[in-house]
Amino acid sequence: MSLTETESGPPARRLLLEYVRPHRWALLGGAVLSLLTGATGLMLPLVARDLIGDLADDRAITGAVLLMSALVVANAVLGAVGSYVLRRTAESVVLGARRSLSSYLLRLRVPAVDRSEAGDLMARITSDTTLLREVTTDSLVGVGTGGLTLVATVVLMGFVDPVLLAVTLAVIAGAGTVLGLIVPRISRASRQAQDAVGVMGASLERVLGALRTVKASGAEPREERVLHEAAQESWRQSVRAAKWSAAAGNTAGLSMQIAFITVLAVGGARVATGAIDIGTLVAFLLFVFYLMAPVSQLVGAVTRYQTGSAALSRIQEALRLPAEPAARPAPLPEPGTAPAALAFRDVRFRYADDLPFVHHGVTFTVPAQGMTAFVGPSGAGKTTVFSLIERFYEPHSGTITLDGRDLADWELPRLRASIGYVEQDAPVLSGSLRDNLLLGNPEADDATLARVLKTTRLDGLVDRLPDGLDTLVGHRGTKLSGGERQRVAIARALLRRPRLLLLDEATSQLDAVNEAALRDTVADVARTTTVLVVAHRLSTVTAADRIVVMDAGRVRAVGTHRELVTGDPLYAELAATQFLATAE
Repeated sequence: MSLTETESGPPARRLLLEYVRPHRWALLGGAVLSLLTGATGLMLPLVARDLIGDLADDRAITGAVLLMSALVVANAVLGAVGSYVLRRTAESVVLGARRSLSSYLLRLRVPAVDRSEAGDLMARITSDTTLLREVTTDSLVGVGTGGLTLVATVVLMGFVDPVLLAVTLAVIAGAGTVLGLIVPRISRASRQAQDAVGVMGASLERVLGALRTVKASGAEPREERVLHEAAQESWRQSVRAAKWSAAAGNTAGLSMQIAFITVLAVGGARVATGAIDIGTLVAFLLFVFYLMAPVSQLVGAVTRYQTGSAALSRIQEALRLPAEPAARPAPLPEPGTAPAALAFRDVRFRYADDLPFVHHGVTFTVPAQGMTAFVGPSGAGKTTVFSLIERFYEPHSGTITLDGRDLADWELPRLRASIGYVEQDAPVLSGSLRDNLLLGNPEADDATLARVLKTTRLDGLVDRLPDGLDTLVGHRGTKLSGGERQRVAIARALLRRPRLLLLDEATSQLDAVNEAALRDTVADVARTTTVLVVAHRLSTVTAADRIVVMDAGRVRAVGTHRELVTGDPLYAELAATQFLATAE
């Protein structure tokens, strides 16, 4: 299931309410302040009417002027405080959304990540969550406060003059009909604009993730066109959304201007006939003026909600991707804990339903302790064995057991706490060398760290670095060589004190001296730990206690180097090739 092919879920407003619920009292306080701000504004026309009456009757106006001044000051103060409370609450809603979404994305199952674009996921946690700010203040609160203010204004307008109120409502009803046609278009355009932002982010992440390859291939102009096209599409969809939003806003503004002119004309006629006095007309015109604020607020709330609901829908899609259950980290094995035993029984697996099977009934047993090497041609399914052990993927059929217990019955944190895993490309995260080494065991003491650094021959590197362990390694470890990154990955795995150590081509980028040293290290580790190695170098294979030969997703032979050289033609061919490569 891809990010754009998700099952239908709860309405976007339900997700919004979940994010808002922890901040409901602060939001309510801000809404009350907004209502009080509106109330002080609505009192001004009535005071103005009395002021005009006092002037006409030659009465003192000091009290009316002081009251108007107090209302103006109160309006400004309440408005400022209310705006701050609402904005702060909106930022808190965005923070909560980003926390929950980032936590969920970290728990995504690997197949879901494989089918998603990293840049698009980043857009959902950055730009999409940012839109919740406006939805919270301008939409959720705006609908409530704007609606109440509108109702209060209409009631007071009816109290002043029902005839002029009927004229005003007729104009607003016409504008409402037009808005009803525009709003759905805003929703569609906003969703497409947000999708375009996600595509642009995915395109940028794709290029930056392989920038050296792009440069080495001379592909900058072609990739530049791709990025520009993505940016152009984002611009086009955003302009389309802005066009409909502007149309909605101008429709509301135009309707209020027409209402003002119509009221002025009809009201002037009523003053001329003596139906109402001039003070009543002025008060009603002031109400029309104040009516612009809640109408504009409501229209803005609706249009922004359309934009926000598009963002909420995209957030929902991410939250419906398959994820691992949330659980507390499990403690790492204590020193001296018994090594793990592993068994595959008739395991079949494929990465997706529309792809061929990678494993066709894989069966083998690995006893506790010792080193087991996996060899075979490229595509035989060796690395997939490690991914299944880590439960990055689930087998289609068959069983995998650790210590005689089906992997499906293990809690994921407890299972992975028992395993040290060195991936084929030995990824290093941006940050300091210390952060990378302690990634899997942040509680490791200095003595343990120093011992592992010496074991993996990283102590010399640390001595040469300007800031030692606190030296920043750059994006994806670009300040380290390939061999240094591999040694960092191995050290990181050893610091976890694993009961089962998985090494996927862990020495492929090491020179002969460091490879020999690490080979001896792995042999020492294998005396107290179960070690599984995917290897192509004969020097690594011959040191193994047992060798599993894989071909085309099946296990074709298991044995020692001496047994397999004479007993399996494929292994003999691979071994001969390795001998030739070594001789060269």
